Amino acid sequence: MKHSSIIGFIFCAIYSLLAAFILVSSSNDGPFYDSTAYTECRAEPEKPLYNGGMLKGEEASGSGRDTLRSVGASYTPAYILHNLTQNTIYCFSIWVKIEAGSASTARVRAKLRSDNATLNCVGSVSAKQGCWSFLKGGFLLDSPSQLSILFFETTNDDGKTQLEVASASLQPFTQDQWKNNQDYFINTARKRAVTIHVAGENGESAEGAVVNVEQIAKDFPIGSAISKTILGNIPYQEWFVKRFDATVFENELKWYATEPHQGKLNYTFADQMMSFVRANRIIARGHNIFWEDPKYTPDWVRNLTGEDLRSAVNQRITSLMTRYRGEFVHWDVSNEMLHFDFYESRLGKNASYELFAAARELDSLATLFLNDFNVVETCSDERSTVDEYIARVKELERYDGGGMRMDGVGLEGHFTRPNVALMRANLDKLATLELPVWLTEIDISSTLDHRTQALYLEQVLREGFSHPSVNGIILWTALHPNGCYQMCLTDDKFINLPAGDVVDKKLLEWTTGEVKAKTDDRGTFSFLGFLGEYRVSIIYEGKTVNSSFSLSRDPETKHVRLRI
Repeated sequence: MKHSSIIGFIFCAIYSLLAAFILVSSSNDGPFYDSTAYTECRAEPEKPLYNGGMLKGEEASGSGRDTLRSVGASYTPAYILHNLTQNTIYCFSIWVKIEAGSASTARVRAKLRSDNATLNCVGSVSAKQGCWSFLKGGFLLDSPSQLSILFFETTNDDGKTQLEVASASLQPFTQDQWKNNQDYFINTARKRAVTIHVAGENGESAEGAVVNVEQIAKDFPIGSAISKTILGNIPYQEWFVKRFDATVFENELKWYATEPHQGKLNYTFADQMMSFVRANRIIARGHNIFWEDPKYTPDWVRNLTGEDLRSAVNQRITSLMTRYRGEFVHWDVSNEMLHFDFYESRLGKNASYELFAAARELDSLATLFLNDFNVVETCSDERSTVDEYIARVKELERYDGGGMRMDGVGLEGHFTRPNVALMRANLDKLATLELPVWLTEIDISSTLDHRTQALYLEQVLREGFSHPSVNGIILWTALHPNGCYQMCLTDDKFINLPAGDVVDKKLLEWTTGEVKAKTDDRGTFSFLGFLGEYRVSIIYEGKTVNSSFSLSRDPETKHVRLRI
């Protein structure tokens, strides 16, 4: 066998066995992250993840009985942890069950008290009496702690709820190990191996053919919100189009913007923004049809009751979705329903189901989303825990014995300081719904300086992009004369701020660069490419052939056969 043939064989073999190769590599560099998650209450607990990790063989103190008390809350079995290290990512999981004689259900929150800090929530679960529920989360410490206590709090009024716990696990990851795991998931979920075969007119292998491959579209959308401020602003438009292939209108579709006074509809700005979207081949999310927060409901709507309100709701959804049928790839039908209930409190418990049913009828091809905050940002918000979100989706799917198939999970993602272990754990749980997940409004709090915003933004982007269940990311960074909602990517002269530099870096990193090579003696060339659309050109013996191909998610190598 020729030397070039041997090299070609090895090259193809590497990419054909990519997943196994990376798995072995990651295993040698540290533990492999376990994405296992459960959302159903079970008769018996499963075995602990990582075989228990640091908690292997450890029993919780208190033997299932309360160890600490405070007003308004009860503290249940605890684990004593020694010598936790700084900047290590700790992944925690445990099965919990409410003991007989206690409340039938309770929210259980895992907390950590270290030498220098108390973390109020490192994981939570909605637990029940008589069956076992799975809590998954994690934490990171800013400073080492010689002695820490990991304990559980139930927020029941009686303060007497007692828990049983089982199959606890605590697995540490260094920063490098965590990154290795992210890279593994990126390489297996966001890329695919490709082999290009080039043959001559008679089918002979075209050895030495020059292959040029260019990615022309991405499978994973990354975008930013825009507002009416982009209209007529050519520098802003050029800056935006250079980077993004997806967007959402920040406020211009909301009811208070399109119908501030009853019966006086105004879609002027939304229409002009849609023209910008169409002209630049950008996909757009529809945000939002209804907002459950009364604060953002038009004044005149708040004053309606009964059939008058129902009529206004029907006119709103019909007007909006008929006008833009087929234009928006997604619709946030009911925004922030975990936190607010304007429509259900006035129109009945079935109001949300009816809104989704109407949206489905008006635009059957759009993906319909719930959308809410503090689902992956924290577990301290009891109204929007990951279990509450999952329960709400399932409730709509079961409604009245029939329900409807929900389409998508929208996670706003307004972070202050991200807890990446908790974010990934909650994404793992949401993945059990088997629905597309989008991070819909990502930003970092303006209470932080620009460089810290950029640091935390990169963490969030990597977690989102590396989680297989996430299908797209939208940044909540529409630019206004006075800045942005929380975080800007650029200044008013379109010079990047640190967060903008992070976005540009990731957009470049997550795109297949220019691929140029020659075919081997079998007329083949292989490479690993990010999912999306590609253009390929072949030059051989003075002839040129151009073609295109798509890479979709699939464990098998994509074979592209060309004749020249």
